[in-house]
Amino acid sequence: MINKPYDMVSQFISDHETVLLGAIDFEFPQGIHAIGRLDKNSEGLLLLTTNKKITKLLFNSGIRHNRTYLVKVKYQVTPENLQRLRTGLNIQIKGGLNYRTPPCDVHIVQPPGNLFPLPDPRPDYLPFTWLEITLTEGRYHQVRKMVLAAGHRCQRLIRISIENMLLGDLQPGEVKEFSEEEFFSLLKL
Repeated sequence: MINKPYDMVSQFISDHETVLLGAIDFEFPQGIHAIGRLDKNSEGLLLLTTNKKITKLLFNSGIRHNRTYLVKVKYQVTPENLQRLRTGLNIQIKGGLNYRTPPCDVHIVQPPGNLFPLPDPRPDYLPFTWLEITLTEGRYHQVRKMVLAAGHRCQRLIRISIENMLLGDLQPGEVKEFSEEEFFSLLKL
């Protein structure tokens, strides 16, 4: 598990000039790859493995796995918009298809403080809200599209857990290793 820093892509090789996972100061084993992805502007918990079966078990099996995100959005979230996020709303997914998001858990939370430092030269002069959103799926940019459909722009997105695998106080760029048994247990696989 790594805490993927902001402005880094979730891969080790790319045809584009960008910051890759290999820039993290860690000796990764041969054949390692990310399980799922976080886009370049997202941060937080990213799982890596050399076991290709885990991706299928975690993301392509019939069993739903909780993924929890801290999300900073512009403006104050109204009770009505909070309810829209909870009950599901229409977003566009890959290929321009309309998709109705399933119900999910959404709560307004206090700012996470210095646990997730990110230099930002722009002051917070506009109102904002921090949300904790737990989904059982993660379609392409789903969280960003959900908050936008509810009338808010995503300013930060930090994945803090997948099932019982918690980011905790792992700092950006830090790596935490798990035994295969513990890894499977925490992910309920």
